[in-house]
Amino acid sequence: MRIAWFSPLPPVESGVASVNAALLPQLDDELDIDRFVDAPADGHARVFNAHDFVWKARRTPYDLVVYQLGNASCHDYMWAYLAAYPGLAVLHDPRLHHARARQLLQQGRADDYREEFCYDHPDAVRDVVEYAVAGLGGPIYYSWSMLRVVMRTARAVCVHNPRVAADLRHEFPGARVETLRLGTPTLQPSPGARARLRASFGVGDRSTLFTMFGRITAEKRVDAILEAFSALIGEGIDAHLLMAGDTSGCAALADRVRASVDPSRVHVTGYVDEAAIADYLSASDACLCLRWPTALETSASWLQCLSASRATVISDLAHLVDVPSTVALRVDLLGETGSLLAAMRQLATEAGRRTPLAEAGYEYWAAHHTVAAMADDYRRVLPLAARLPAPVVSDLPAHFTDDRTEHARAIVRAFDATVDILDA
Repeated sequence: MRIAWFSPLPPVESGVASVNAALLPQLDDELDIDRFVDAPADGHARVFNAHDFVWKARRTPYDLVVYQLGNASCHDYMWAYLAAYPGLAVLHDPRLHHARARQLLQQGRADDYREEFCYDHPDAVRDVVEYAVAGLGGPIYYSWSMLRVVMRTARAVCVHNPRVAADLRHEFPGARVETLRLGTPTLQPSPGARARLRASFGVGDRSTLFTMFGRITAEKRVDAILEAFSALIGEGIDAHLLMAGDTSGCAALADRVRASVDPSRVHVTGYVDEAAIADYLSASDACLCLRWPTALETSASWLQCLSASRATVISDLAHLVDVPSTVALRVDLLGETGSLLAAMRQLATEAGRRTPLAEAGYEYWAAHHTVAAMADDYRRVLPLAARLPAPVVSDLPAHFTDDRTEHARAIVRAFDATVDILDA
C-alpha cells in the first residue's frame, strides 16, 4: 500500500514528531510510506517537502494520505491539503481551535476564521468569534473544538482514547472514528545519570524530587504546582521541584519561581533533548503530569514517565476515568491545590507508596502504550481507511476549495490565452 504521511519529524521539537519517528520504522517493511514535512528534505530517501506532494500524487496516486494533526504550529501546513486530499486524520488534540485561530489570524485572515468557525459551530452565537479576532482567545478556545471540517472531509478519524472516540461518534454520526493507542519508546538512562543529575541540582539522597516533564505551559498547572510545592516546603518536608522542558509557552515563569517559598529548591532546565529524557526521569522520584483545560489529548510525556517506572500524579479528567486507580494518583480539579498538596505529601513522606504506584504504572504502559502496540493499531486502521470512499462535501468554507489559481488565470485572460495546467 502506497501512503503519503504528513507529520512533523525530528529535528522539530515536538512530541508528535518523536512519536512518528519511532513509529514509522515499524511500518516501513510492510508499507510504501512517503513522509511530507514542512521543511526541506533532510536527505532521507523517503522525506519530502510538502510542496512536492501534489505533483507526486498526480504522477502516482497514493492509496491513503495520513494527517497527524495537533495544535502546535508545526502541524499548520497540513490544512492546505486535508480537504482536497481526503485521508486518515489522526487527532493528537481532539480540539483544534488553538491551531485554526492562530494560523488564520496570524496570516491576517480574520474573515476566513469567522467563516470557518461559523461552519464548524453553526449553533454558536456569531459574536463569540470576535473575542478571538480581538486577541482575547486563550482558554475560550477549549469551548469550541473547530473539528467539523476535519470530521466531514476525512475518510476516517483516529484518536488515542476510546471515550473521546465515542463522544466524536455521537457528535458526528456520519464519521468513521477509530481508536489508536499512543505508544512511546522504552527509555534507557545512561550509567550514573541519577546520582550525577541530582548532585548537579543539589538534591540529596533523602530528598524527594518532583518533576514536571514536557513543554511547560499554564495548562500544565504551573501556578497550582508552585503553590502546593511551597506549602509542602513550608511544612518542613525535604523536597525539590524540577521543571524539565521548553518554557517559552509560560510567561513570567522566572518571576513565579522567585515568588515561591524557596526558589533554590526549584530547578528549571529549559528544553530537554530527546536523548536526555531518560536521564532526567531517572533522577526523579515522582512526576506531576497535570492538565487543565484539556484538548482531550493523551499525554505522551505522562506515558514516558510511566515507561520510566516513576510514580505519577495526574488531573482527574473525565476522559481518563478508565485509567486504573492503582496507576496514578489523581488531583481533584475542584480543590486542586489541596488535593495536589495531599498527593505530594504522601509521595514525599511515604517512600514505600511510590514503588507500587511506579510498578503499576509501568505495567499499564507495557500493556497498552508501547510503540509495538501503536504499530499494531496502525496496521489495523490503515487498510480500513484506504478502503473507505472519500466523502463528497459541497458546502465547505471557500478557503478550503479555492485552488489559488485565479491570479494566474486573470493574467492569461489579459492575453486572450489559456494554460492547459490551469484548465485541467
